[in-house]
Amino acid sequence: MTATTDGSAGAIPPRAPAATESARIPAVPDGAQQANQRAIEYLLAHQDTEGWWKGDLETNVTMDAEDLLLRQFLGIRDEETTRASALFIRGEQRADGTWATFYGGPGELSTTIEAYVALRLAGDDPEAAHMAKASAWIRAQGGIASARVFTRIWLALFGWWKWEDLPELPPELIYLPKWFPLNIYDFGCWARQTIVPLTIVSAKRPVRPAPFPLDELHTDARDPNPAKPLAPAASWDGVFQRLDKALHAYHKVAVPGLRRMAMRSAARWIIERQENDGCWGGIQPPAVYSVIALHLLGYDLDHPVLREGLASLDRFAVWREDGARMIEACQSPVWDTCLATIALADAGLPADHPALVKAVDWMLAEEIARPGDWSVRRPQLAPGGWAFEFHNDNYPDIDDTAEVALALRRVRHPDPARVDAAIKRATTWTYGMQSKNGAWGAFDVDNTSPFPNRLPFCDFGEVIDPPSADVTAHVVEFLAGEGKAHDPRTRRGITWLLAEQEPSGAWFGRWGVNYLYGTGSVVPALVAAGLPAAHPAIRRAVAWLESVQNDDGGWGEDLRSYVDESWVARGESTASQTAWALLALLAAGERDSKAVERGIAWLAETQRPDGSWDEPYFTGTGFPWDFSINYHLYRQVFPLTALGRYLNGHGHEGG
Repeated sequence: MTATTDGSAGAIPPRAPAATESARIPAVPDGAQQANQRAIEYLLAHQDTEGWWKGDLETNVTMDAEDLLLRQFLGIRDEETTRASALFIRGEQRADGTWATFYGGPGELSTTIEAYVALRLAGDDPEAAHMAKASAWIRAQGGIASARVFTRIWLALFGWWKWEDLPELPPELIYLPKWFPLNIYDFGCWARQTIVPLTIVSAKRPVRPAPFPLDELHTDARDPNPAKPLAPAASWDGVFQRLDKALHAYHKVAVPGLRRMAMRSAARWIIERQENDGCWGGIQPPAVYSVIALHLLGYDLDHPVLREGLASLDRFAVWREDGARMIEACQSPVWDTCLATIALADAGLPADHPALVKAVDWMLAEEIARPGDWSVRRPQLAPGGWAFEFHNDNYPDIDDTAEVALALRRVRHPDPARVDAAIKRATTWTYGMQSKNGAWGAFDVDNTSPFPNRLPFCDFGEVIDPPSADVTAHVVEFLAGEGKAHDPRTRRGITWLLAEQEPSGAWFGRWGVNYLYGTGSVVPALVAAGLPAAHPAIRRAVAWLESVQNDDGGWGEDLRSYVDESWVARGESTASQTAWALLALLAAGERDSKAVERGIAWLAETQRPDGSWDEPYFTGTGFPWDFSINYHLYRQVFPLTALGRYLNGHGHEGG
């Protein structure tokens, strides 16, 4: 894929030509050694004094736009924050006037609308060239009426959209029992934390004075929301559209006492889940909506709950050297630290190196020792996991827990009994979180209801948390490392993974882009669990990886592979995705293959003098296609892991 000057995608890159016997690619042990050592030094230099690592977590400008809109709504928007946020938002605009959700991606309507409104708050003239180009594109795409629900909610807060024209979610939802369809625990944890406060906002329907009109963002300002026919009543879409109409009717006749009680119950649920640092779930969207909801219920901005909530949002801000301010959707220190620990250990750092011991001390202190929302489905299960963020005791996740356990085992800690005890608790908790199909989701057990995604309200991305191949693979690799490869529960996970392999030989990647991530996760896990390199599933995966290698020796995959099969395993080579392919090939016993030699050579040749790699492309996934992530440490930890396993052979190699 060739990038144009504005970062947009050009033509799909050609497949790499198949290597021939005569086209012998020389091994590059010297280059690999040098790249490995430089990468070690770079990573060690970026460790925090407390023992953790954290790279920037880059998403898209809706985070920044909504931060400004929140401050406008609360009456606390200041000139410095506005200027810095606008500087960042302007810098992300594409040449065609739009904003994308990932680097090199196409313009996206809701993102462009929110960015445009934020710049208007910052004082940008709607007649200015960059603004006029954006508004013209928005109108051509159907205007505000075609935007997603969350964008229209933000606009409704200022009267730019009618609350009556939004899907309805009543706060009485909080009272639905956990066995009833569409109860709050049918939603994934990220959606649950967002929806509960939004039920209060939806019930209150606040409108603050609009600082300016937005007529230029409608196809017809006289009819901003043209009527659309309902889907057939016999279809699922038709059923849920009619349910939404019934909920709108209920809004008009809701019993005042019951509604007040429901909002109080929702507020109590929100406050009980506020973390010690003031955030909610360690992620930005629930924090924003929780602050708005509680403020609407009478909590003033000096109340400790709101004061700490707003302070936590400030900690999501990354100030850049040019004065721009970028908002992270969340922060990833636990994830980054366990991956960095694995990378350094596999790269040859002594197992008792002080940096690794310090990292283990920090990770051990981050273990979550109390029940959270996961215990609604597993009330008898003892806690024993890790979350992704600094503070998120309500929502430990299975993926982090597996990778932390793998990292702990890479280090020779002075108190091995403490490490063993933590891993024992993690093992018990992880087995207890296994879904009935034998696989694992990220945060909850059997979070697979078909109904939440069908609600008209839920058009913002994935709202359930079904098991995935990448999480299940990491769990299998962790359990195999604990000598439990033959445990019947582990075997069920392995059986599920084998059944999930695509006809091509790849596995789908839920939390990373995409088939390269899934395959790079599953193959090492299966080999660690005892599958021989000659197993047909492993051989199919190897053949697929070799067939999609780019002609420069690397691998890449664009986010569009989630919605367009022609993009599967196609894209500019990236350091992290090249590493994922190499991790699979190395685990499959392909160290001396031409594909591995070419991939290692690409990593060595593209490394920067300071030991890092440049990677503007997004290779992380929040919601497939709908929410994409550039983990700035991925470009470091995964290449180092691949180089280390190439040099030192810690890749669960098959025979």
